[in-house]
Amino acid sequence: MKTNLDALLTALYVFIDDHVAPCRRIGRPPKLTDAELLCLAVAQVLLGFPSARHWIRFAHARLGHLFRYLPQQSAYNKRLNAAGPLISHTIEALARQVPTWHDDLRLIDSTPLPCAASRETVKRSGLAGHASYGYCRSHSRFFWGFRLYLVTTAEGMPVTWCLASPRVGEREVMAALLERDHRLVRAGQVILADKGFAGKEFETFLTERLGVHLVRPDRKDEPVRHGKIARVRQWIEAVIDTLKGQLSLEQHQGRTPAGVFARTGQRLLALAAGIWHNWTIGAEAKRSLIAYDH
Repeated sequence: MKTNLDALLTALYVFIDDHVAPCRRIGRPPKLTDAELLCLAVAQVLLGFPSARHWIRFAHARLGHLFRYLPQQSAYNKRLNAAGPLISHTIEALARQVPTWHDDLRLIDSTPLPCAASRETVKRSGLAGHASYGYCRSHSRFFWGFRLYLVTTAEGMPVTWCLASPRVGEREVMAALLERDHRLVRAGQVILADKGFAGKEFETFLTERLGVHLVRPDRKDEPVRHGKIARVRQWIEAVIDTLKGQLSLEQHQGRTPAGVFARTGQRLLALAAGIWHNWTIGAEAKRSLIAYDH
């Protein structure tokens, strides 16, 4: 198999069409199928077009040979904003295909997802009442938006994820996420986290409710157990860096809760599709997206 964008989109289309159930609709079938919509959304992120207006114009010139029909900007935005559940289902289906799905290691972390940069935007935003202010310790700054909570395999394949208000504690949100998707966590697995997830209640929940083991860097005020584990902690940090750097996570341009959810999922789907395809073709670097960004 070839390692390029056309090959990835073709393989992804076939996989979604064969293994992911389409959304049920009443009336005439759409000109752009669900499988084609998700492939178009993945290509948008991989080629670096945060703006849907610029993307649709470019897609007519670059991807016309792959799609029998390309929608206008408004129709594309409407379909994409409504595709959040389908995107999540597709990510899980792809994750189940990679060998590391059966591994005993999972990585967890959270990261800020800003949705506005000025007070005036916050006041008139359609996200009012959903997003809120939070503090990013890594960059020592406040932001307005959500936090993305992510569970991945060792090479960064998304397993499950959610968005939550930054006012809610990290441990509480992650516990709720793992409780909701407990079928994705097996007893005996190791969950690798950072110091932000330190807490007796959270660790008891993981051990007694899910039967998994929490490994995190030791805090200064507790006995030595696992050490600093800085090297392996860089794995999840690298995944988030890929999402924010190559896949423009912070430039999602979502304006409603459904829009932010779908466009965050769009970035995670692009990452999942790249990792899945790299496993399929036997590429050495599983999380490398360089072959698909042009």
